[in-house]
Amino acid sequence: MQGRQIKRCGLFSLTLLATFLHCSCLPHSTGGKPFPETAKEIASYTKVAKSIIDLAVYGKAQNRSYERLADFTDTIGNRVSGSKNLDLAINYMFSALRKDGLENVHLEPVKIPHWVRGEESAMMLQPRNHTMAILGLGSSVATPQGGIEAEVLVVESFEELKKRQKEAIGKIVVYNQPFVSYEETVQYREIGASKAAEVGAVATLIRSITPFSINSPHTGWQDYQEGVQKIPTACITVEDAMMMARMAKRGQRIVVRLTMNAQTFPDADSFNTVAEIIGSEHPEQVVLLSGHLDSWDVGQGAMDDGGGALISWEALSLLKDLGLRPRRTLRTVLWSAEEQGGVGAQQYFQLHKVNISNFNLVMESDLGTFSPLGLQFTGSAQARAVMAEVMKLLKPINTTTLEQHGEGVDIEMWMDAGVPGASLHVADSRYFWFHHTNGDTMSVQSPIEMNLCSALWAVVAYVVADLEEMLPR
Repeated sequence: MQGRQIKRCGLFSLTLLATFLHCSCLPHSTGGKPFPETAKEIASYTKVAKSIIDLAVYGKAQNRSYERLADFTDTIGNRVSGSKNLDLAINYMFSALRKDGLENVHLEPVKIPHWVRGEESAMMLQPRNHTMAILGLGSSVATPQGGIEAEVLVVESFEELKKRQKEAIGKIVVYNQPFVSYEETVQYREIGASKAAEVGAVATLIRSITPFSINSPHTGWQDYQEGVQKIPTACITVEDAMMMARMAKRGQRIVVRLTMNAQTFPDADSFNTVAEIIGSEHPEQVVLLSGHLDSWDVGQGAMDDGGGALISWEALSLLKDLGLRPRRTLRTVLWSAEEQGGVGAQQYFQLHKVNISNFNLVMESDLGTFSPLGLQFTGSAQARAVMAEVMKLLKPINTTTLEQHGEGVDIEMWMDAGVPGASLHVADSRYFWFHHTNGDTMSVQSPIEMNLCSALWAVVAYVVADLEEMLPR
């Protein structure tokens, strides 16, 4: 997950949700039919929803998404944008989707960034010798040949850096920013290098963006600001950042040697991977399910976002197994280069936006496939009312929550253009523990939780795609 558009809202209580659904401010229709009739229509899917849930959670498909994910990540490993591993992952998934009997399986060409980490190291030389765990940040430049050896300036914020800018000249700036929330704290990773370069720093080491650490650095994409000198930048562990802050507070001189051999190559050829169940009555109208196939070049990319990709495949498999074909087309898209800012998804949008009126709902799972709570949703009041009724069908697995604000770098452009959007909402407190680290492996995944996520994803996609009318805008 690239992570720039994370939003957080409080959960609706059942009382507030009930009030919302019945208050007089809601429209009495959802486009072409009165809302009570729409609610009755949705309720008629109770048995179908139960059959999907039973197959995913208790039946022959139990643990299938987990086993598929394990085979995929164990076989391919991590899949950074532009890499041979991503090419292997796309070919693997293309073959698997076809073998599964899904329809219109194809690849849509895209151009994506190609950055290679290379060898990297950081060694504290003063006040003691200490090898530091680091991960260079995406798009970082390399250090000069032989590396950079310089004194360290530790700051806790951009404001402190500005106050101490004269001290930063010729230094390696270490950001020891406290973790507040991902969406707020990630700015230090994204623009910290350019902020330090503006005041004369020669490199930056940034405390990993996480609330929890076991000496684990977290990588991620960073953006150089136009017109500012590009300097090498990497993340260090929370532990090392805090240690250097203590040293600096005691007045100790800190010297670090940083070596990074990162390279940026011309954009690479790649693909978004697509599979469908073609609609029986309105094949041109689409409910889109998605996750991203690329990952960072550490760990296995199981959580970010192998799980999201696999449940978007599994949802179609469940419906195929049950012989369910909705009125509208269900389309699974597995994106490339999400971690670089949704690059593959942006190109998909540009190609398909001419048919934007036919996109009924866009869905993305990119905050892990942990224990599901429900959905986050962006859309009109009328569409929200419909979605709230759909979520009631998930009462057997207690995943009925409907929060505001659908999330996802890969679908945000559709939502900005007025298309209803939904993201999987899970109990994600552990997500940023493992995010963009070597710890993102199959060991953080649970087959039981993935069964539930798959069931939710399939029920919502099928019902919305099969209703008589599209979601109101």
